[in-house]
Amino acid sequence: MTMHAYPETYVSKAQYRLGDAFDYAINSCNISGDDFMHMFACSSVGRRMAKAERKYIPVKSAIVIALDIVEEATGKVLDIEPKINYARSPEYWMGWALAYYQWWSDRQYKEIFQVVSYKDLQKMYYTLHEADITKFTDIMDRLMHEHFAETNLKRFRSYTGMTQTELARQSGVSLRSIQMYEQRNKDINKASVETVYRLAKVFGCDVEDLLEH
Repeated sequence: MTMHAYPETYVSKAQYRLGDAFDYAINSCNISGDDFMHMFACSSVGRRMAKAERKYIPVKSAIVIALDIVEEATGKVLDIEPKINYARSPEYWMGWALAYYQWWSDRQYKEIFQVVSYKDLQKMYYTLHEADITKFTDIMDRLMHEHFAETNLKRFRSYTGMTQTELARQSGVSLRSIQMYEQRNKDINKASVETVYRLAKVFGCDVEDLLEH
């Protein structure tokens, strides 16, 4: 059974908000798609939307969400009137579809944006914007699994240039356990909270970043 990011009752709100935020930031504020995606993924707004915070999504308009993201990333306070669109833009669809996939997969936006760029999403729009959303989730899932063929634990260790022995010494987790997690002979999702916390602490990442989806 798939564990979703938050209750389904918030999905449509998250989709509409992120769709309109993408449309406003890119088409009204003339921020490049890749830049806005990066700002969003690295922002506290992205993390709050990934959890569908009840005090944030329901009460914040899409424009305020976009402005919060830009201000947090650049320190600039924008005051730009949104363009009037009589049809949903490709950028709206991108935000709308991404919000659904994030809920469906329970992945972090920063992880999703490591796999797809703005240009990739543009290409998907022309073939998928009239299709059922499940086609988008199927394609995204395939791309995610292809990109993250290695376990998250191994990716973090390789990125830091740390050997398995060094990681075992610094974390206090046994070398054998680390080897088995990386080889998928043991499921890190079933490891104790303390074990995953020790590993995450060494990398300076969140516990959730080391879990497999």
